[in-house]
Amino acid sequence: MPAIKKGGGAAATRGRTTIADGVVEKIAGMAARDVVGVHAMGSGLSRTLGAVRDRVPGGGGGKAGVTRGVKAEVGEVQTALDLEIVVDYGVSIADVAGAVRENVIAAVERMTGLEVVEVNIAVSDVKLPDEEEDEPESRLQ
Repeated sequence: MPAIKKGGGAAATRGRTTIADGVVEKIAGMAARDVVGVHAMGSGLSRTLGAVRDRVPGGGGGKAGVTRGVKAEVGEVQTALDLEIVVDYGVSIADVAGAVRENVIAAVERMTGLEVVEVNIAVSDVKLPDEEEDEPESRLQ
């Protein structure tokens, strides 16, 4: 009886894997938040709108909260990221930005296999020690 030939090549070459922009944005958002000195992600307006959205049932706050301040462009083998962060007062912005960049690159490349070609970081604010949070008081109970 002749041998039955199974599919050719390694399993890894039999098909394509695509990764959505939102997946990379979530990974990058979590990695950036892990860095000491990062107070929040996104601009003041996006955080305020996000806080309101988080409080409204069905408002979609879950995904938006993690990806707030993160924008990814994902190709077949590479990705580029733009992050907007708020830092704590007193930290070295250059050191925090460098640590965010390193952490994001390591997490995205490890989890997705994509090459991170750039991580652009915009510091939109500094959180002062005596400053109130931007989140508005909820009218909902």
